[in-house]
Amino acid sequence: MPLIKHGAESDDPWDYVEDETDLSDGGYFTVRLSRFLAEAPTLSDRNTRVGVRLASDDNVEELVPYLQQIQLIEIDFPKYTDGRGYSQAQLLRRRYGYEGELRAVGHVLRDQIFYMNRSGIDAYDTARADLPSVLEALKEFSAVYQPGAGGQVPAFRKRHGS
Repeated sequence: MPLIKHGAESDDPWDYVEDETDLSDGGYFTVRLSRFLAEAPTLSDRNTRVGVRLASDDNVEELVPYLQQIQLIEIDFPKYTDGRGYSQAQLLRRRYGYEGELRAVGHVLRDQIFYMNRSGIDAYDTARADLPSVLEALKEFSAVYQPGAGGQVPAFRKRHGS
C-alpha cells in the first residue's frame, strides 16, 4: 500500500509486527497497544524505533506516559463506519499534545482524508486512494466551522478576528 505524507508518496521503513512474532534487534516497527504496554520496559532498551498501532477500542490514555518515546502511532480504521479513530487522533493531538506521526491504516477511503486530517492525522496508508486523490481531498473544503487538530482557523474566528 502506498504511504502518503507531507503531500507525497513516501517509502515506509516501518513494519507492523504481530503479537506472536519475535522482534528483530534493529529497524522500525509498530506493535499493538497491549504488546507495547506489556513490553514497554524492554522496548525502550532496544536500539530501534518503536511505534504503536491502536485498535478502535483501545484506550488512548494508556499511552500518555510513553508519548515522548513513541515516534509513530498508527490508528486502525477497521471499517468505513467506525469513527472512533477520529476521536483517538483528536485526543492525542489536542488533549495530550502528541507531536509525532499519526498514521491512518486499515480501511482508509478518499472521502475520509479531509476529516482525518482535521483530527490530526498526517499520514495515510491506503490502497483505496492515490496521491492526486488525497491531495484533492485535503483541499476539498476552503472553510471549516469547528476547531480541529488539523490547524485550519475556523470561519467564525476569521470573521471576528479572534
